[in-house]
Amino acid sequence: MTEEGPGAAGVVDSVLVALADPTRRQLLELLAVRGEATATTLAEGLPVTRQAVVKHLSVLDAAGLVTGGRVGREVRYAVRPAALNATARWMAALAADWDRRLATIKRLAEAAEREGE
Repeated sequence: MTEEGPGAAGVVDSVLVALADPTRRQLLELLAVRGEATATTLAEGLPVTRQAVVKHLSVLDAAGLVTGGRVGREVRYAVRPAALNATARWMAALAADWDRRLATIKRLAEAAEREGE
């Protein structure tokens, strides 16, 4: 992990597990576009039942990716970007670390090539 803090590893792990399922990624995309929606509304555009949507939303909620708020008799879900942002920062730091490593290997290889000439 990077300097995000001790709980950051758990956040990233839960986000990656939640996003491993294509239906959950699709739900997250739908909520990002719509702003907020009910499970019934979300299920209308998916090839799964409302009950399945509710289960997927609970996984996304547990990962901190969505939140559900009661409005009358409905529960409306919306995206919570903090956990996704933390995961994106972790991935960017990981990519930067690999870029540095590859740049070092390239420099070493080029130096060895120049010495061999």
